[in-house]
Amino acid sequence: MNRKQVLSSCNIVQLVKQREIKDCTSYRLQQGLHVTEDYVKRLGLEKELEGHNGCVNCLEWSQDGRILASASDDVQVILWDPLLHRKIHAIQTGHQGNIFSVKFLPQSGDSVLLTGAGDCRIRVHDVNLKETTHICSCHTGRVKRLATAPDVPYMFWSAAEDGTVMQFDLRTPHSCSREVNNVLVNLLSHLGRYAEAKCVAINPRRPELLAVGANDPYIRVYDRRMITPTTIQYPPENSLRSNWERHHYMASRAGEGESEANMPLGCVQYYVAGHLPVKQQDYKKKYRNLASTYVTFSADGNELLVNLGGEQIYLFDINSKRKTTKFDIHAEQTNKEHSVSSNGFRNIADGFSGPSSCSNGVSLFSASFPVTVADKKQPPLLPTRVEMLRLKANQAFDFQHFSTAIMLYNKAISLNGNTALLYGNRAAAYMKRAWDGDIYAAMRDCHTALHLDPAYVKAHFRLARCLLELQWVQEAEECLRSFKEKFPGHGHSHACKALCKDIQDAVTPSCDDGELPQDTRYVYDGELPRDSSECGSSDLQFKVQDSISQQERSWREAASDYKVRFCGHCNTTTDIKEANFFGSEGQYIVAGSDDGSFFIWDRKTTNIVRVLKGDDAIVNCLQPHPSSCLLATSGIDQVVRLWSPRPMVQTRDRRQVRAKTNELGTGSGQLAGNERDGSKNDREVLDLDDAASANQKRMNADPFEVMLMNMGYRITSVHSEEGSETSGSEDAAINCRAS
Repeated sequence: MNRKQVLSSCNIVQLVKQREIKDCTSYRLQQGLHVTEDYVKRLGLEKELEGHNGCVNCLEWSQDGRILASASDDVQVILWDPLLHRKIHAIQTGHQGNIFSVKFLPQSGDSVLLTGAGDCRIRVHDVNLKETTHICSCHTGRVKRLATAPDVPYMFWSAAEDGTVMQFDLRTPHSCSREVNNVLVNLLSHLGRYAEAKCVAINPRRPELLAVGANDPYIRVYDRRMITPTTIQYPPENSLRSNWERHHYMASRAGEGESEANMPLGCVQYYVAGHLPVKQQDYKKKYRNLASTYVTFSADGNELLVNLGGEQIYLFDINSKRKTTKFDIHAEQTNKEHSVSSNGFRNIADGFSGPSSCSNGVSLFSASFPVTVADKKQPPLLPTRVEMLRLKANQAFDFQHFSTAIMLYNKAISLNGNTALLYGNRAAAYMKRAWDGDIYAAMRDCHTALHLDPAYVKAHFRLARCLLELQWVQEAEECLRSFKEKFPGHGHSHACKALCKDIQDAVTPSCDDGELPQDTRYVYDGELPRDSSECGSSDLQFKVQDSISQQERSWREAASDYKVRFCGHCNTTTDIKEANFFGSEGQYIVAGSDDGSFFIWDRKTTNIVRVLKGDDAIVNCLQPHPSSCLLATSGIDQVVRLWSPRPMVQTRDRRQVRAKTNELGTGSGQLAGNERDGSKNDREVLDLDDAASANQKRMNADPFEVMLMNMGYRITSVHSEEGSETSGSEDAAINCRAS
């Protein structure tokens, strides 16, 4: 029984009464009322917890949600009572660097804490004894993430920028010496000397699965049962005295691969957004490095959420391994045998070029097509609500409000996902908006539309255009050739000739294009070390990259594509930015942004539903409460903020507030969005499209301009001239060093 059925089957009063009798009712009530649409609409700031003297880099709830732990650049951990809003205990960790991760050890009664920091150390703290019980110095790089499994006590895992993921068991003796024998994954062996492990997570339902994010666009999910931990043996200690010397010793043996006895080919599954491997070099030319800043599994363990720095947020289905689809001529020939699609229509127009449409989509490869009898067929009959959404989306497209059009098509597809028309229209809007990943999303929509209706003319043509934009020139050429054979009446159109010329130009590029030679396609494509940008030469950057191992090539070729993606935030400045599921069933996705806001997406439609100001500079951490509609956030500010639903407004109170608002000259529309409890919610961003568009500009801005903007300067090429709701945070200076 899903959440809506729980709430509709009987009212809340009856559920509360039955909870006293039946245990199952208690679970249904908690699951159904954990996070609802109404709660999300009323979400507002509840309290600011003050006590830290530096940026708060990580948050963690205890298993029962009674304690919230926060760790900061001030190298202390504070335990909070979230209900009473008071500090329980402050732990001086003894770290010599910024703390990046804090975890409660499972089944320890919330009395054992783990911390990992920039001093390359992991410390284990006993809260009751108020002392540090273990200190581990095995890593030679900053420890960025720690991970635990709910049903696996005494064990934890760590990911560090030395390129290793280590496994610890507190039941066994451990000493940090010149022999490190608990290395579970060594990325240096496969990626080269500049590999870094950025984040790690354990599947809560299948703890044998471990997800690792690195400083490249790939996500790796390992089966720990198939891996034999390896040993790194350093020379005598007197020859390697510093972490840098130890890491240099490890890096000197990078790229050699590993024995299949330690790590067989079938022990890991790779995941990556299909367009990123080919777009990686384009991002590097713009000094944009892709790195996973956070990975987490869903509560049921079937999905993996990834916040990819420099790009978007992606959701992967670990059970359904979807491969990257470009253009399969054999599948296309199979589709030719079916003259009628699954929705009963063929050669349908996409709703943009009908008699009543003036410019909606006409300029997008349709105006130059000769009009045939098939093109004049009416669009399929849709349910009334879906048809209204489609018409509104078409109108938004007419006015070039492409984000609004995409949002409306998302809603329509969530209600009726078997209509090729909707996917074709959304593909056109994606291609016009052209945010990061939009062209690839449009290509996927074209494939879906052609699967539903193989005779969809414009979807086939747009597919060829998308393939060309994604630099898959050979596939684009095959797709266009198939298009001419399948629709000979359109083969001589102006649009078709223009696309054919573009493909021919791409097939024979000039020597000035600056393309890499073919034999560099397997070089390490991760993030370069932080000081590599000082050289100022892209050629030098490529020379210092190491070749990846043969195992790595095989794993990448078998990588699976994403299920859905979430756009609107900006993740370029810090490498600890989180994204999390919100709700007992993961109904919503939450993530922080470089503009000081945090975004809430509807998971089903992928639309932005709320944007709230969570920090004066950057929001890094968002941790939902395990059983209540309570969200903890932190960032550059030295406080922890708690967010919960604000009280509902009674009808009479709403009239009074509205009258008072009118006296002050504030529009009533703002009341509906900002004043649900009679007081103005200054932290709500009303214009969601402007906030998302500004973040997209920020992600594509010059890094030097972003640096100046973080220092408080206003950059006209990044800021909107209209002065959107997000401009206030972008003018603010960062008051402490970002990690």
